Amino acid sequence: MKTSAVILSGPKNLSVGLLGLTLPSAADVVVEVAHSGISTGTEKLFWSGTMPPFPGMGYPLVPGYEAAGEVVEAGAESGFVVGDHVFVPGANCFEATEDGPVRGLFGAASRYLVTPGARATRIDRGLGAEGALLALAATARHALAGFDRALPDLIVGHGVLGRLLARLTVAAGAPAPTVWEIDPSRQSGAMGYEVTTPDADPRRDYRAIYDASGAPDLLNSLIGRLQRGGEVVLAGFYTTPLSFAFPPAFMKEARFRIAAEWAPDDMVATRQLVEGGALSLGGLVTHRRNATDATAAYETAFTDPACLKMILDWRGHA
Repeated sequence: MKTSAVILSGPKNLSVGLLGLTLPSAADVVVEVAHSGISTGTEKLFWSGTMPPFPGMGYPLVPGYEAAGEVVEAGAESGFVVGDHVFVPGANCFEATEDGPVRGLFGAASRYLVTPGARATRIDRGLGAEGALLALAATARHALAGFDRALPDLIVGHGVLGRLLARLTVAAGAPAPTVWEIDPSRQSGAMGYEVTTPDADPRRDYRAIYDASGAPDLLNSLIGRLQRGGEVVLAGFYTTPLSFAFPPAFMKEARFRIAAEWAPDDMVATRQLVEGGALSLGGLVTHRRNATDATAAYETAFTDPACLKMILDWRGHA
């Protein structure tokens, strides 16, 4: 079986081509993807060639970790049936070409995916394209959840992750956080919280500051906004070493925490929040393109500040 897929052959060298799929096992499902999302974090780093090296990295690769679609084949041990609608966080299911292996990093930008049923999450078909946002919402939930973690009273960045952090905080019944955003095109769209700029915010006693911007040079500024014993949570992805002046952090007895990607429990809890109506994914998808236009879609996703989330529509592809 072959599938159309986005193939990143090198920095800014992206196309849509046909790839062979590995044979499914009894524990696998084959998913016909309707929508996949483009990440402005890790995918942008692969696209631009600035991703720091790590094991398994290399080109060519199929990017993406956000896909939603329908199960069209279900192994007897997969836990699914044909017709189930699912979210899939990518898959490493592509056969090597005559030029060598094609890496599934993270392998979601494809019309068809073969993946263990244990990696798929059953979702409401009515979510449509917003179903592809489930991993990002679960990542936001992962940053917030856990023992003795303070919910944010300041969030830096009003992109998709910042909005999800703010919406989850409001949904938890906590006081509405303040959100900083310096780009005027991203200052609208708040739901139950205030968006302002650092210059317009005089407050310097925040207990928990969550940075969703990924900017590597903000630590000293954020430390200056903490109360004594406050925490800075690094929820973005940073490609350069982070540093800060020690004396101000010492005086504040500042704490630092790094929030990584979601865990299975986060996915379950987030799906329940979305399907129960406590967490809205509305208004986060700002751009959509047919997968045929993937080259232009990736360029827009990574260069247009007004693009919060770009969705590729795979319906109608082979």
